[in-house]
Amino acid sequence: MAMIASIAALGGLLFGYDTGVINGTQFYFSKYFDLSAALKGWVVGSALLGCFVGALISGPVSRQYGRKYSLLISALLFTVSAWGSGLPAPLPESVTLLVIFRLIGGVGIGLASMNAPTYIAELSPAAIRGKMVTYYQMAIVLGFFIVFLVTYFIGQGQEEAYNVSRGWRWMFWSELAPCLLFFFLLFFVPKSPRWLMLKGREQQAWDVLVKVHGTEMAESEMKEIRQSIREESGGLPLKDILRKSILPIVLIGSALSALQQFTGINAVLYYGADIFEKALGFGQEDVLAQQVLLAGVNVAFTFLAMYTVDKWGRKPLVISGSVGMLIGFLMLGSTLMADKVSLLSLIGILVFIGSFAMSMGPIVWVILAEMFPNSIRSIAMSIAVAVQWGSNYLVSQTFPMVVESEANVSGFWNGSLPYFIFIAFIAMIIWFTRKYIPETKGHSLEQIEHIWEEKYGKI
Repeated sequence: MAMIASIAALGGLLFGYDTGVINGTQFYFSKYFDLSAALKGWVVGSALLGCFVGALISGPVSRQYGRKYSLLISALLFTVSAWGSGLPAPLPESVTLLVIFRLIGGVGIGLASMNAPTYIAELSPAAIRGKMVTYYQMAIVLGFFIVFLVTYFIGQGQEEAYNVSRGWRWMFWSELAPCLLFFFLLFFVPKSPRWLMLKGREQQAWDVLVKVHGTEMAESEMKEIRQSIREESGGLPLKDILRKSILPIVLIGSALSALQQFTGINAVLYYGADIFEKALGFGQEDVLAQQVLLAGVNVAFTFLAMYTVDKWGRKPLVISGSVGMLIGFLMLGSTLMADKVSLLSLIGILVFIGSFAMSMGPIVWVILAEMFPNSIRSIAMSIAVAVQWGSNYLVSQTFPMVVESEANVSGFWNGSLPYFIFIAFIAMIIWFTRKYIPETKGHSLEQIEHIWEEKYGKI
């Protein structure tokens, strides 16, 4: 099971790699194309519009062709995007063309971000499902870490003129290796047994469950899946999402997705180079090294989440991690406001990153992958993930504009305004989690469905 989860989670590695590569490259291609703050936000955020589209279509695509083939499609899109984003010699150089290839990669991320955690959750036994789904988040942060190392070694020691003219292209092209690895390894994983059952292919579903879990557990899993499908009477059309027993579940998942982005995590990850240089006063030669430190903390605390999510539960990790994020951004924001940027400011960012990595990073994916009933999992997951990418785009597009706004630069805020905005949303996460998110540790997917039925009625 761990091997299957690891291969599927490579979709997350490419998600992290593709997201991280924009951090390392935007510092240089912004100078190459002489981009304004608004245009920089557009280029960086353009992939997120593709993610939004990919997430929206992921439900129908996944239901029709299955989780495995959806991931294969995403791997092909990743590959095309990685090649084209470097604007190789046969292609005319333009910001528009760069945006087009970023959009293509975004569609791949959107498909993978719905299908990879869903696929892992549908194959995993309840006792270790949380840990298995956190493989996906671990792959995301490993993608960040690897790409920061790669961009560091590509850019470090080079003249800035080289990185501005050519270095950022090689940073994009470096993604081709994990793209091709993901594509070929996907041929060695099975199809989702729940998807096979929905398609009436019970023997194939049985073979997969026996191979992954053994005969005894496979019998129990088949019984629960069969009962769940019988109660569903075939899958719900989109209009039934509005039913009073279903809409609250979709809204809760979508709100949780949006709040994950409103923590400000991707503002830090996408614009880390700018934050380190402008807000924290680091020189250009230190920027890439600081990003490696940031990514290392991300990886370490994701390991903590991986090995505690099935012991401590989902809600305790989200709430404790949110408190840590509050503290981290308060440290950064207060030092900026007081114009006393120091080592404490950097520690604040690292506390925020570590706290996110043990909570809202992996745990949101765990909750989303397991919270939706079988009958609406594909469409509800695609809606929640699309909301997540739409929120991500909103943050990434507006962050540089808020940072360079007159209100933020001068007067009371002194550069701290965006971080206090994020603090308000993090406080909202604590309230929302306590009130609306059920604890799902140790429950099968079918048992979780019954938890919702007790609250909102028969699904």
